[in-house]
Amino acid sequence: MNNPITIAIDAMGGDNSPDKVIEGIKLHSNTSRNVNYKIFGAKDLINPLISKFEISKDRFDLIHTENIVLGEDTALSAAKRGKDTSLWLAIDSLKNNNAQAIVSAGNTGALFLISKLNLKMIENIDKPALSALWPSKKGMNVVLDLGANIECNTKNLIDFSIMGSALHKALFPNENPIVALLNIGSEELKGKTIIKEAYQILNDKNFSLFKFKGYIEGNNIMDGDVNIIVSDGFTGNIALKTAEGTSNFIINELKSAITNSFLGKLSSIINYKNLKNFKNKLDPRLYNGAILLGLNKPVIKSHGSTDSIGFANSLKVCEQTIRGQLIDQIKVNIK
Repeated sequence: MNNPITIAIDAMGGDNSPDKVIEGIKLHSNTSRNVNYKIFGAKDLINPLISKFEISKDRFDLIHTENIVLGEDTALSAAKRGKDTSLWLAIDSLKNNNAQAIVSAGNTGALFLISKLNLKMIENIDKPALSALWPSKKGMNVVLDLGANIECNTKNLIDFSIMGSALHKALFPNENPIVALLNIGSEELKGKTIIKEAYQILNDKNFSLFKFKGYIEGNNIMDGDVNIIVSDGFTGNIALKTAEGTSNFIINELKSAITNSFLGKLSSIINYKNLKNFKNKLDPRLYNGAILLGLNKPVIKSHGSTDSIGFANSLKVCEQTIRGQLIDQIKVNIK
């Protein structure tokens, strides 16, 4: 049986909160055992939802907070709101070892800054990296950095390779991590100096945690030949937003094509199972939960506009990082 774990949750961040957060907790608690939730937020809003979704009282602690971080706050103004916001107190519970990870769908900049103010960096890591899961033909990719660092040096890219591989191993323990650097071409001489220097180090050194495959171009990210894709935050964020936009475009165009005519509707009925599988493959809710790697505790960012299904999935990712001993794996391999 799994050891009990506790997840700290900022219940007030993101669109339609705390409704989606509490329903997401219910959905996650239905499929998880020995997971408890430390919920931070306004009790007058949260208690009716706990009753509505019939969450067992022995699965959670509710810590009332009057103050919240707003979506329009800058990272600095959010930190200046004080130490009584739901976000700050949730992170503080992690700092004081009252929880093993935190999930928030709130202000991204505030989450990163307050996390870095309260939590220590893992030794030998200079910068944290934002990572997320992307689907591929053969399973799931870990992609990082997705925007935490606009500029990176060679050592950062090496660290990201190690951290991304540790995350993949924690989430998918039966798979072997394979790393590639996102670049403008597959040839060894292409790309910026920093990327070429990282290539040489990764290619020359034998890392026990992962295999290095070389460069990968943007159009091959989802082929499945590698499962950890490393980039600086500027390039990675553009790739992420492009993939999200393309996914939404395909889903909307497909929906329009099968609902605008009789033949389209008939085809959708005949191919219902295949269409459902296709939609699930591209459904961003099922891959929700970005991880800020490099801090000494797991910090999970749920998409602000996701629904309860997406938030429940971020809790699942959070649980897997704890069960898979993500931080310990990074510490061992970063040396």
